[in-house]
Amino acid sequence: MALIFSVILIVVDVRFSQLDPVRTVFSSALTPFQWLSDVPQKLGNGLAFLFTSRAELEDELDVLRDRVLVLERKSQKLASVTAELNRLRELLNASRLLDEGVVVTELVGASPDPDNQFIIIDKGLEEGVYVGQAVLDANGLMGQVIEVNDFRSRVLLISDNRHAVPVQVNRNGLRAIAYGVGSLDVLELANVPDTADIQIGDLLVSSGLGGRFPRGYPVARVSNIEHHAGRAFATVEAKPEAKLNRSRLLLLVFKAQAEPLASESKNDETTQNVEEAVISEGEN
Repeated sequence: MALIFSVILIVVDVRFSQLDPVRTVFSSALTPFQWLSDVPQKLGNGLAFLFTSRAELEDELDVLRDRVLVLERKSQKLASVTAELNRLRELLNASRLLDEGVVVTELVGASPDPDNQFIIIDKGLEEGVYVGQAVLDANGLMGQVIEVNDFRSRVLLISDNRHAVPVQVNRNGLRAIAYGVGSLDVLELANVPDTADIQIGDLLVSSGLGGRFPRGYPVARVSNIEHHAGRAFATVEAKPEAKLNRSRLLLLVFKAQAEPLASESKNDETTQNVEEAVISEGEN
């Protein structure tokens, strides 16, 4: 009978909720007994701790310190991996915006000389890298390849004072040439008329003139404009969009050079001459 009664109680408990108040009452009533059942174990642990020797405590402390160091190292590694994943996501999003084929590359070296601002990347002839190829980070144009070997390449940064890139104001299409001045934070626009429609905050993108850089890549943002009385040209400075001194993962852009338009042949020829001079200086 007891077995049958137990089965009936189990079925009722599972199928229906009428026994929930009863279960609650019994659980509350049994709580003191559960606490009392744990008292011997707690007393035993407390007595064992009281009689633990100083040497044993010091050994245990050393072990805990070692574990803390290991966990701190893992935490630091996790932060590094998380940051790396975030940079990869940024690169992935940037590559989706490009029409050209892109290959991810990594920075493996940088010039310590401020007068020679270039970096070394881990892709070379075996991956199809070529001189003049555009290099970007997740934010904008970094520079162009000026030297290639089988496994690595040298990239001249847009901030180098030998570098020039044709740009246009994204807002209205006004064209100019942005020169590096040897500072990672400043580019200078040459021969901008004093009356030109250019404003602080305007985004400068590559114009594509000369065929060296594909059109439409963010290059810099106008940061300062100075007008000089009696002079035909204004002094215009811009801050590069790319993180020239921080980016590690970069994009190599593969794009065939296009023939210049006949109506722009004169401007293209001037730009091409400038870029060829830049490349020859970089290679020397």
